[in-house]
Amino acid sequence: MKYVLEQVKKKENRQKLSVIRMEIDYELVTLYDAMKANDSTEIQKTKKRLNELVKKLKYLTEKTN
Repeated sequence: MKYVLEQVKKKENRQKLSVIRMEIDYELVTLYDAMKANDSTEIQKTKKRLNELVKKLKYLTEKTN
């Protein structure tokens, strides 16, 4: 039973990883647009969000392996 639960958790984490990767892609596009518009407020906000997403990505990657 423990093995089954671990596998379910890993599957959930893999799905979360996919969502986080899509969020990172979106934030990168947002950052690019902010840089083109020279919007320093949006640049800083987006960089902060990207850093949070990268931390989540690293954490979930470790848990999945």
